[in-house]
Amino acid sequence: MTVIQEPVAPSPAHPSCPAFVAGVRERVGRVVVGQDAVVERVMIALFTGGHLLLQGLPGLAKTLLVNAIAKVIDLKFARIQFTVDMLPSDIIGSEIIDQKTGEFRTHKGPIFTNLLLADEINRAAPKVQSAMLEAMQERKVTIGGSTFRLPVPFLVIATQNPVEQSGTFELPEAQLDRFMLLHRLGYPDEKEEEEILRRQLGMGLKREEGGGAVPRTAFDMIGD
Repeated sequence: MTVIQEPVAPSPAHPSCPAFVAGVRERVGRVVVGQDAVVERVMIALFTGGHLLLQGLPGLAKTLLVNAIAKVIDLKFARIQFTVDMLPSDIIGSEIIDQKTGEFRTHKGPIFTNLLLADEINRAAPKVQSAMLEAMQERKVTIGGSTFRLPVPFLVIATQNPVEQSGTFELPEAQLDRFMLLHRLGYPDEKEEEEILRRQLGMGLKREEGGGAVPRTAFDMIGD
């Protein structure tokens, strides 16, 4: 039996969920052209506690998009560029010896964040991919003999390039099962490409410390 209740009017201090999502879309749209569907998928994953796998060609603003969303929602953001020579300790952390005291202390890896971008996750060896399983399923990691809880919320957004096969490792079923959603990104249409070019030409220059200037990029617009 389905019970339908009248919606409760949100107070000004607590905006409704649709208004919040619309606000996030509007803010992200100032930096990223198009990709509204990806913003929606990220918000669904964040609200439901799932993880998101993005599949698309290079240059489609995947990193920029996730970075912008993290900034808008005020979440701690970390990015890991997966490579063939990466070790599990590069992700979760490790125990290191303190030269002064001779005791081991825990060095936490970049996985201790709210929004983690696992860039090109299929480039990592299976041993490294398996290091993500405990974190994605149980929201905790084991370093040495100690278990540490991850921050709340914790969301993994992984990307993979579907066309490159050299130097990549297919994600196993156990890894794919950790992702709630898979979204395939497409190229922007002609109108969106014109808007991207127009914005790029209007970004101007950014002054560097010590003199000089360099062209601004979309990443410089995130904090504006």
